[in-house]
Amino acid sequence: MSDAAAPHIPVLIRPLIAAVSPVSGVWLDGTFGNGGYTRALLAAGADKVIGVDRDPLAFEMAADWVAEYGDRIELVEGVFSRLDEYGSDLDGVVLDLGVSSMQLDLAERGFSFMRDGPLDMRMSQEGPSAADLCNSADESELADIIYLYGEERASRRIAKAIVAARPLETTLQLSKIVEGCLPRAKPGQSHPATRTFQALRIAVNNEYGELAEGLMAAERALKPGGKLAVVTFHSVEDRMVKRFLQARSGNTANANRYAPEVAQITPAWRIEKRKAIGPDDQELAENPRSRSAKLRVAIRTDAPAAPIDPDDLGMPMKKQKGRR
Repeated sequence: MSDAAAPHIPVLIRPLIAAVSPVSGVWLDGTFGNGGYTRALLAAGADKVIGVDRDPLAFEMAADWVAEYGDRIELVEGVFSRLDEYGSDLDGVVLDLGVSSMQLDLAERGFSFMRDGPLDMRMSQEGPSAADLCNSADESELADIIYLYGEERASRRIAKAIVAARPLETTLQLSKIVEGCLPRAKPGQSHPATRTFQALRIAVNNEYGELAEGLMAAERALKPGGKLAVVTFHSVEDRMVKRFLQARSGNTANANRYAPEVAQITPAWRIEKRKAIGPDDQELAENPRSRSAKLRVAIRTDAPAAPIDPDDLGMPMKKQKGRR
């Protein structure tokens, strides 16, 4: 999720538009970013797109082009977990859970382990930063975050080194600490700090909680026949989306046979393709950042919306420990 290559290319945009076509009516782009998905939806036939982003910089950067679309674009500064407050009876919702290239490209935002800047990582530019987390959390909490959110096996070793090096202030300072805890990356492997930076970013921005709430908000906001398209970049996010759609579509085919039997529900979603859609060879060549991306699409039925326990979506448990 932290790849900086090929900026400004919307990931999986061709298969996404194909999967949700025909495109018409009012759509909501819950992760506006550089506006790539919004413009693609408008070009494909959407009458209007509501662009939502928690990062005010997204709208500043859109100021030089958004006016050409007139009232076909409405911009809302907010979080997609509350998207049903920004639109109702929607024809479609798109969520791209990757980090925006504009955030990676700006060293002062603190997302990139390749560019020196303040250790920030706040998408909304409000609240506690990654530096605050690194400098205040105890060692076991840091280990949990790095292991569970970054799937980093050396999390306990990294957490110990972070605590020993406090106070941390910059991205390269943290990057060097992590590099010192892990073997040197071989050609073709990701940077050693990738998973740790991912974990801290997820924690700082409550990304898993936002996703769980956003999926339920989309169910409330979409009209019958409305389409949901979600692009994920790592296994936990994809698992959460998959389990949500399975649970709310009444599909228990992959359920644990030892789990308690659950009552059948009236399906709120129709899933036409059970398998996630990934990048083709052309996209991989054009945009290496897409290599881990997965797209899932579902169609809303007329069943009433209902809440779901986020713990049922496979969110990481908070009290497990890092391995090493």
